[in-house]
Amino acid sequence: MLLLGALLLLLALPSHGQDTMQGPPLPKGACTGWMAGIPGHPGHNGTPGRDGRDGTPGEKGEKGDPGLVGPKGDTGETGITGIEGPRGFPGVPGRKGEPGESAYVYRSAFSVGLESRVTVPNVPIRFTKIFYNQQNHYDGTTGKFLCNIPGLYYFSYHVTVYLKDVKVSLYKNDKALLFTHDQFQDQNVDQASGSVLLYLEKGDQVWLQVYEGENHSGVYADNVHDSTFTGFLLYHNIE
Repeated sequence: MLLLGALLLLLALPSHGQDTMQGPPLPKGACTGWMAGIPGHPGHNGTPGRDGRDGTPGEKGEKGDPGLVGPKGDTGETGITGIEGPRGFPGVPGRKGEPGESAYVYRSAFSVGLESRVTVPNVPIRFTKIFYNQQNHYDGTTGKFLCNIPGLYYFSYHVTVYLKDVKVSLYKNDKALLFTHDQFQDQNVDQASGSVLLYLEKGDQVWLQVYEGENHSGVYADNVHDSTFTGFLLYHNIE
């Protein structure tokens, strides 16, 4: 054992011609054979560094589930009217309608004339020459027109004056409404006329007659001279 230890010691010693190995340099002012002290406390955290650069955008994620329907919003203001679009194609013709009721036409008219001179005053003149009386609203036996359709009527008369003066009036229900006077000139045939619009109710009567005596009954007619009386409905009362 002693021999083995001596051999190991010889191997450990430096050989001649070689530099002796040196350890790390000692700190200034330190003594030979110094020993390290106890580690100090950790220092304070440093100031935070600046933000780093933005990273590369990540991949697009999957589409999420639809959210819940929100409440109905307020009605917005009406927008500006747009430009008129092009005209469309004609539509398909509709079905033919049902036949309607025909409109009823109200008619009432007459036109009559004298066949001889008038000799009796103050009574309705009987015009017995019938030109038109299809509705028979004029009565040739009484000389009176009887209203069957209420409405507005037009009446006119044209008389020949001969032998005497003429004073003739148009009556409605025993009241004279229109007067015509013409003086006879010796050996001369004259004419007198009148016309009027009257509103009549059903049952009203209209006629002509001479007034103020026989001296004014010069209403005349023969085969070449006529005295006529005409009336017709313009429009009926729709009420």
